[in-house]
Amino acid sequence: MTVRRTLAALGLAPVLLLAAAPTPARAHGAMTNPVSRASACASAQHSASPACVAAVAAGSGQPLDDWDNLRIANVRGRDREVVPDGQLCSGGLDRFAGLDLARGDWPVTRLRAGARFTFSYGITIPHRGAFRLYVTKDGYDPGRPLRWSDLDSRPFLTATDPPLRSGAYAISGALPARTGRHVIYTIWQNSETPDTYYSCSDVLLTGAGGSARPAAPAATPTRGGAAATPTEAAPVPSSPPAPTASGRAGLDRVAQVADEPVRRLTMPLLAGAAALLIVAATVAVLRLRRRRRG
Repeated sequence: MTVRRTLAALGLAPVLLLAAAPTPARAHGAMTNPVSRASACASAQHSASPACVAAVAAGSGQPLDDWDNLRIANVRGRDREVVPDGQLCSGGLDRFAGLDLARGDWPVTRLRAGARFTFSYGITIPHRGAFRLYVTKDGYDPGRPLRWSDLDSRPFLTATDPPLRSGAYAISGALPARTGRHVIYTIWQNSETPDTYYSCSDVLLTGAGGSARPAAPAATPTRGGAAATPTEAAPVPSSPPAPTASGRAGLDRVAQVADEPVRRLTMPLLAGAAALLIVAATVAVLRLRRRRRG
């Protein structure tokens, strides 16, 4: 009797199959305050807006339920080489191509120029990594696709492994001291996975005499379940993205990697359990053989 047959007889084959099966790939996060184009178009409030309807049509035609999955593998800081001009908001991914549409009616967050602000980067799966936040230069034209040359050469705010609060990374710092309509471009480069994430947040920066109200932290979106209602400054979505269950086929260059924390926790445990079962089954087989010889 072979070890495999013994395991099957003992009903242990399903355990081995479970240990050998890969964990599913999952999504991870995006900027939620100021609301990014991806997270806005996944929200109940803005999914039917003209900009979001056009974005869906220009992409896969499917709702942007995977708002937290705009990522590219193995960029390693070469963002300007990997992501083409005019495709910064989509990361060059066909699935999110509609986010690059040059329009002036994207959902916008009103902020006080130069004021202290805590950015909220909604997380569905936490990862260690570094954030770099850029802003468009004075004279930015929302009627043209966003190019690297439209952004300041240096980020106005950076953070490495910021605190995780209520399901979102809290990144605090001063807002750019300029006014008008702009895009805040966020790059999140993971240090424990090969992925880099990209977000475009449309903002209206106003001076001290403006009528804008400081935005309050938004609630963290969830995947596959109801999301809490955030406290907002108009027009931040009244409800964060509530993704559907549609698939992600067709994502170009998206990292098809399993969730690292889950894999690191479960795979060694399952592999260890399987190894113990194999050893126990082998011992049982040897004992049976000895008894037959005796």
